[in-house]
Amino acid sequence: MAAPSGAAICEDFAEFQELLRVMRTIDDRIVHELNTTIPTASFVGKVDPGQTCKELYESLMDAHTKRERIIKDCIFQTSAVVKTLKEEREKAHEDATLLKQLRKEQTKV
Repeated sequence: MAAPSGAAICEDFAEFQELLRVMRTIDDRIVHELNTTIPTASFVGKVDPGQTCKELYESLMDAHTKRERIIKDCIFQTSAVVKTLKEEREKAHEDATLLKQLRKEQTKV
């Protein structure tokens, strides 16, 4: 799955959670993946188990790397928004809307 990048996925927390859920599919199905990757005795001559295990490992590592990158990017982006909102809050102490938005972003982080 090609994961979208940028601030768009970080703004909507529910969308971000759904993206992570979809990206975890290979982890959630690891037993099934192992059962279909490692050949049974009748298929041992038709499939190279070393190659198929290597491909499974590479797809797992790729999925983990993509997920980690997206999570770190969103943390970085949201932290920057929190920093900006805190600076604005210092200037406008009584702005309730600003405080609400700041709390929302802090909860995301």
